[in-house]
Formats: sequence, structure tokens, C-alpha cells
Amino acid sequence: MKELVQGDQGTWVTYLQLALSRTGVPIQIDGIFGDETCRYLRAFLGLTDEVLCKVTDEVWEMLVPYLTGYTIHIVERGDTFWKLTSNYPTSTQRLLTANPMVNPMKLLPGMRIVVPYDFELVTDEVDYSSQFTAWVIEGLLMRYPFLQARRIGRSVLGKDLTLLQIGTGDRQVFYSASYHANEWITTPVLLKFAEDYADHFSKGASMDGVRANWLYYGFTLYLLPLVNPDGVDLVAGTLEDEEAYARAERIASNYPEISFPDGWKANIDGIDLNLQFPAGWQEAKQIKEARGFTSPAPRDYVGERPLSAPEARAVYQFTRRRDFELILAYHTQGEVIYWKYLDYEPEDSYHIALYFAEVSGYAVEETPNISGYAGYKDWFIQEYGRPGYTIEAGMGVNPLPISQFQQIYSDNRGILLGGMTQI
Repeated sequence: MKELVQGDQGTWVTYLQLALSRTGVPIQIDGIFGDETCRYLRAFLGLTDEVLCKVTDEVWEMLVPYLTGYTIHIVERGDTFWKLTSNYPTSTQRLLTANPMVNPMKLLPGMRIVVPYDFELVTDEVDYSSQFTAWVIEGLLMRYPFLQARRIGRSVLGKDLTLLQIGTGDRQVFYSASYHANEWITTPVLLKFAEDYADHFSKGASMDGVRANWLYYGFTLYLLPLVNPDGVDLVAGTLEDEEAYARAERIASNYPEISFPDGWKANIDGIDLNLQFPAGWQEAKQIKEARGFTSPAPRDYVGERPLSAPEARAVYQFTRRRDFELILAYHTQGEVIYWKYLDYEPEDSYHIALYFAEVSGYAVEETPNISGYAGYKDWFIQEYGRPGYTIEAGMGVNPLPISQFQQIYSDNRGILLGGMTQI
């Protein structure tokens, strides 16, 4: 992880500040490693004012539990769950959920107990990157061991494309997000839904009138919250590969009208991942080349052939191995639901789109011709004849600020539930 020293600024600093804030100090999360952050960091580490204010790998190791939201406790003689709630910021309910194989009446010395901290993992206080996403997923898996995760592929730079699985039912549904780098705010939308769903299931509760148990045993929901980790890291300012950054910067220099890195949508090779699927790919190529996107670019370059980008290929191959009844592909912005591809109109697809519009306030529209080919939703509808939707969340200029997250999630929670309840 990135080494930080006083005076640094950026997303990595916000992660430091978030971790410190979760220890209970009233620190401002502003991305500036100034005197206040230094003072709280020294206090956390038990250091004197004379020691250099620096975040090394060893310091990150101490901070990470406040980002993943849990620690491991080794049972000592006399320990009880009640005693652990006195020693850690946790609750008995969280301890029971995270340790289903442990009998709380028979804690034996040497046993390892997962202690989830009593705060929500998905936050609207920081921008999301591949590293922060990995921390959240790790925390979810430890808090809710009935969740499953797997790698379905790797990005250009070798980052894992990590999938979350919730439920055991026969009916399969797939939601994915952050195909476009500067649309990273869609990643916490899926992560937050996973957190809410898991929490309600663990308590035997209902979500907006829908029993979480009914969802869990009736459906298997797959979530891929970060399709384009390299591109997201570029936009978020957390890309540590200097050579890859320089290459992206050279690509962007050929398109000076597109701001860098904020205007970057593509993967790190300059391929637009939502123009990579074998559904009208040649048409997409003609449209985008007519607009000047004939080589790797921050956006709208279709690649040399369909599925040439490893991220798009991973989504394609994973879909081919499953039997999804419905998919959602999350993008920003516009508050629009795109529901069809050309003349393909899967049964009940439009009625489901109208339901999505009702619960979200979003408009139902047909995809404009200029961007109406080679998307994941397009290919899914063409290939399977089943409902597939592109959801354009939020309003404004990408990347949308994290301050919009709560509203976006509130608007889309009904869609995320409806993707199961309406099929």
C-alpha cells in the first residue's frame, strides 16, 4: 500500500483519515495529511511529537481493521461474548453472526473469534478504488460467513475481478457495476445492497416488505461491483503503477478535449468495456470511428475486436457459465433505465422496466443509437432473450461526487430488490 507522509494529499489520505475516525476521534476527512491528521495518527500509534508522521506498511496493518471492519480475537480463559462486547466496539448479535460454528457457552482458550466492529462498512465519506472495494468485500465475508466470493478474472494489470454471491436459490440474477472508470460511484451501490441484504438475512428481517429469507432461499444473486479496477484506480488517484499511468496519460494526450483523469471511462489500455460485447460490435465501431475514436482512448474506443479486453471477456465467460433470468448493468448518469436492444423485447421486460421506474423515479427510455450497440445489456438480451437493463444512476457530470451516494442508493434499492421480486 502507498506510503504516506505529512503533506500528502489525495484518496489514500482519506482512507487513513477514515480509519482514524472509526477509532472514535473527530477527524475531518478532507484528504489532506496536515497537522490534525498527524496529531491523531501519533496518538493512535502512541508516539511522541518528535517522531516523523509517516504511514508505512506496518502502520497500514494496524489501521486496516478499521477499514475491513473486524479483528481476530484469540480466546483467553474467562472470555465470554459479553466480555468481548466490553473490550471491543461490537455487539453480541454481530459476534453470533460472524461465528456460527462457535458455541458461545463453550469458548476455549486459543480459539479464534471474528470480532466485527459496530459500524457500517459501506460509507459515503471516501471515494472508492480497487483497494477500498477489496477491504469492504473482505469485511463483508468475515461479518457474514454465509456470503461467498470468487475471482472470475483479472484486469489488464492483474487485479482480481471479485464476485459476491448471496443466496442458494435456483433462480439466478446478476448485477454488475463500474464498467466505466469515472462511474465508480456505482460500486458502493452494489456493495451497500450486499451489506443491507446480508444484515437483514442475518436478523431474519424484511427489506421494504420483502423477507430476506425468501430472497436468500429462492434466488442466487451474483454481484460484480467493480468490472474496471485499473480504470477506477486511475480516476480515484490510487493507481500505483507508474508505467501504466504514463501510458494512460499518453493515450489521453491524443484526445485533449477529454479531461484527464476525470474524463477517463476506458480500461487502462484505452478500451471502452461497454463497447466490447458481440452485439452490433461492427455498428458500434463505425459509429465511434466516425466520431474520431479510432485508437485507444479515454472513452469510446471499441478495441480491435469484441472481447479483446480481459475484463469484458471475464464478464462474458461468467455469464455463459450461468443461467441468469435477469441482469442489471450499472452506469452513471441521467436517471434513466434502458430496457431493450434494437427490436429485441424479452417477455415482461418492459413491464419490469416500468416497475423499476415507479420505485426509483427514473425514466424508461430506449438506448440512443449513438451508444446503442456492443454493450453488456445488448449482448445479454440478444443472446438469451431475457430481461436486461442498463441503469444510468444519478445526475450531473462524471465522476459524480460521493455526496450523491445516499440519494443514488435510496433511488436504486427498489430496483435492486425488484430484480429478484419481479421475475
